[in-house]
Amino acid sequence: MVINIVRYALIVTSLFVAAQVSNSEKIEQKSAPYDRQLTILFAGDIMQHGPQIIAAWDDSTGTYNYDPCFQYIAPIVGSKDIAIANLEVTLAGKPFTGYPQFSAPDELAVAARNAGFDVLATANNHSCDRGDAGVLRTIKVLDSIGIRRTGTFADSADYRSRHPLIITQNDITVALLNYTYGTNGLPFNYPAMVNTIDEQRLIDDLAYSRGLNPDFILVFLHWGNEYELLPSSIQQKLAALCRENGADAVIGSHPHVVQPMEYYTAVDSTQRNHLLVYSLGNYVSNQRDRYRDGGAMVSFTLLKTWNRKTIVNPEYHLTWVNTPVVNGKKIYNILPASLPDTTAPAMKTFINDTRERLNQWPNAIPEAAN
Repeated sequence: MVINIVRYALIVTSLFVAAQVSNSEKIEQKSAPYDRQLTILFAGDIMQHGPQIIAAWDDSTGTYNYDPCFQYIAPIVGSKDIAIANLEVTLAGKPFTGYPQFSAPDELAVAARNAGFDVLATANNHSCDRGDAGVLRTIKVLDSIGIRRTGTFADSADYRSRHPLIITQNDITVALLNYTYGTNGLPFNYPAMVNTIDEQRLIDDLAYSRGLNPDFILVFLHWGNEYELLPSSIQQKLAALCRENGADAVIGSHPHVVQPMEYYTAVDSTQRNHLLVYSLGNYVSNQRDRYRDGGAMVSFTLLKTWNRKTIVNPEYHLTWVNTPVVNGKKIYNILPASLPDTTAPAMKTFINDTRERLNQWPNAIPEAAN
């Protein structure tokens, strides 16, 4: 009898220990380190001056075709999980016009989508070039071709659903905010809405975004002074404000030249790295002056582990707009620096100028390998 009691006690004890080990293994598996990554790419100003509209017309089909414009950079854009650019034109329909009040053919946005762009930011100083109707038609076209967007909105319900724009992929959630310093003095009236920069609004919107509990917050600002190679004091102030209020990255457009890029690494695992890009310059345009005839893309990885969320591996990719004459007609190609046109001294000048300025800036980020 005593032996049976002892044996029973041993059996119960062994079962308890086994259960504890099993539970311990489950806990360990549940909290084991894991790794989620999302690669992001931003490009600068997609513009459409009059000569570009002419160049895109195809007499043989009677349609506009912008695919050749993006063909050389499509492999880079398409290699990233999410690609975002600034659409600095309206898609307001005919008559198609360039500067100063842009309305580009819808095929421009279709070509951007075909090249791999997932999101187009629409808050910029040309958002209202064709009035409220232009704001609303641009939104309608982007929605119809499956490109996500933020920055301008069709009404208050659209604003609430896309500001911030929430992107979820690879088990990572991103909140994207987009604003412009102004609209060239052109008004907008409800239901058309355009996000404009205001310090208190940025603070409030970032607080609201944090409350949604995304893994990362990215801010895309149309700001600064045209053609200036260095950021203004206002840009620097707004950049600091965004960082202090929870933005993981601040990306800029509008100056039409490439401005400095900075990457701040965290001092310990309780903090996050931070990426600041003051201006990506012209992605495509008819501006041919020195510094304005090209731009940059910036790519980086959002890293989410079991105990940390941060930005890693930022790189810049220089691009230059080539305008060769083919069969008697000028065409526009965006060329990456990794595919140099050895017959274009202006491309070499742009690349050398930009590399020198970017690489000597404090906290500079590296150039992507060819």
